[in-house]
Amino acid sequence: MKSKIGVTTTLIRFAVRQGPFYAPKALIIMAETKIPSEYNEDSIRSLDWKEHIRLRPGMYIGKLGDGSAPDDGIYVLMKEVIDNCIDEHTMGYGKQIEIGIVGKEVTIRDYGRGIPLGKIVDVVSKINTGAKYDSKAFQKSVGLNGVGTKAVNALSEDFLVTAFREGKQRTATFKKGVLVQETKEIKTTEANGTLVVFTPDTSMFKNFHYIHEYIDGQLWNYCYLNAGLSILFNDKKYVSKNGLLDLLERKTNPDELRYPIIHLKGEDIEVAMSHNNDYGEDIFSFVNGQYTTQGGTHQQAFREAYIKVIRDFYKKDYDASDIRTSIVAAISVRVQEPVFESQTKTKLGSQNVADGGPSMKNFITEFLYKELDNFIHRNTATAEALKKRIEQNEHERKELAGIKKLANERAKKANLHNKKLRDCRVHLNDDLPTKNKEMFISSQQGSTLFITEGDSASGSITKSRNVDTQAVFSLRGKPLNAFGLTKKVVYENEEFNLLQHALNIEEGLDGLRYNQIVIATDADVDGMHIRLLILTFFLQFFPDLVKKGHVFVLETPLFRVRNKQKTIYCYDEAEKQAAIKELGTKPEITRFKGLGEISPEEFGKFINADIKLDPVILEQGDHIQHLLEYYMGKNTQERQDFIINNLKVELDKAHDTLSI
Repeated sequence: MKSKIGVTTTLIRFAVRQGPFYAPKALIIMAETKIPSEYNEDSIRSLDWKEHIRLRPGMYIGKLGDGSAPDDGIYVLMKEVIDNCIDEHTMGYGKQIEIGIVGKEVTIRDYGRGIPLGKIVDVVSKINTGAKYDSKAFQKSVGLNGVGTKAVNALSEDFLVTAFREGKQRTATFKKGVLVQETKEIKTTEANGTLVVFTPDTSMFKNFHYIHEYIDGQLWNYCYLNAGLSILFNDKKYVSKNGLLDLLERKTNPDELRYPIIHLKGEDIEVAMSHNNDYGEDIFSFVNGQYTTQGGTHQQAFREAYIKVIRDFYKKDYDASDIRTSIVAAISVRVQEPVFESQTKTKLGSQNVADGGPSMKNFITEFLYKELDNFIHRNTATAEALKKRIEQNEHERKELAGIKKLANERAKKANLHNKKLRDCRVHLNDDLPTKNKEMFISSQQGSTLFITEGDSASGSITKSRNVDTQAVFSLRGKPLNAFGLTKKVVYENEEFNLLQHALNIEEGLDGLRYNQIVIATDADVDGMHIRLLILTFFLQFFPDLVKKGHVFVLETPLFRVRNKQKTIYCYDEAEKQAAIKELGTKPEITRFKGLGEISPEEFGKFINADIKLDPVILEQGDHIQHLLEYYMGKNTQERQDFIINNLKVELDKAHDTLSI
């Protein structure tokens, strides 16, 4: 009874933190929960290294996922292996990395020094084993914790590692982290290096698939940050001669840049930057070759230092937002023994560039004060174009000030009782708890906002969603076509303004409340139109949401084919025909015309761990304004011709099949 009272008190405190609304529910749960009566030696359990990784994969690779998001686990597994190859290259060994994907099997071969043959099993199966604890062997590497390849090994159905070193080779084979075979040393003519072959465990990474655009971006980043490195991926070659300059040239369109890209290099630091016509700021940051998608101390130091340099150069106290709006930049630093906020290494926490060295802030500030200031002084045309961009931002901000104030006041009132938003409990921008940080971060990565059309669709999702991590924003119909409009419309249009506040992106993505923004519309013409209208809004005013991989389209089944024994959900015509063939000649076939026609019980199956999401990806060379003009501009002749030339008449094959 005593322990029960203690646990009850804890649960009440948790409920209150979430808001008084949840307190009664928490009390009901407490009354029904069975609580262990004893806590003794038998309660303590020690897990094997692979058991812990498989039980708590989020601590090691973030979320599992199915490959639809760039930070899904299957890409992290690849990255952990490639990071070791990059560390070898950084130390001056191996100029080429070969990567291949056949089906679900990944092969990675580097030409570094090769793992010492006597330690090949230990390096991939003994936690906290590696050479990178000695900073002399790997001065400025990414992998420092001795975890990466062990996580890949434990989370793979099959894992093979072969080391080639000084004319000899040795191989070890594992299944789900369990050693099944280790060969003896044999002679070889192969060049020094390491070969890793693995297949992610399908029991953990369910229904996963590789999206090569994500891998493509990841590999280009490696090349931009490692001069002289060549990567071969399925026979495609990746190589960069100009580092971050090449990166920005690939990520931008020349006709949208307000001035030529500024490219600055120093010891252990490289910076590239320009301004374009987009809203917001787009900053790519890297540490020791690692793409820190969530930034960190180096990115924040760059943002602050850049503002100081610009203000001092022009001798004007420009507003910080005016300076940074429309900036597109990349910064890379080399840090000795970097400290990241999690094993996934997406956010840097290091306060200093080295033990006893300068602070991150002073290091970056000193570099920019010298190099950027000198560059602007020498390039008067760039200085003038930059000033013009800043003052244009200032003019637009002041023009919006009045209407922005009124809109925000209206939004605050609406937020007190916002019928459009059914919020969740965990958000991407929540402060981390003192305990169970890794698990909380994993929940944050799963935070999702569904944007639905109409009350019927939102009702089904609301009833079947995970209230901890899934929120719902309901549109009242077709939103306004935002193409060609100024940002005034974001504040003048109540629906857009409430959506902006729900996402918390008015001042940029730093405060983004949900990691995944999922457009959930009917699979008909009207649904497709609403998708385009929402995407137009994001691309026009918040393009970083798309560029950073936060926007998805929900895939829901078009058909349900069932008999008394089995139900099959089909996502296209081919799957429907296969289901009909499997279930016999007279199955019941239901066509889901809209999300509202799917019961909440069924809908829950489509937004759980097996959710199917189609990511919205901007490919290299995509010109946002040209894309929007083509799809959402006035009815151009080009678009008319495309529609006429690609019109198709679809027959109901199910009807034909059933009538035989």
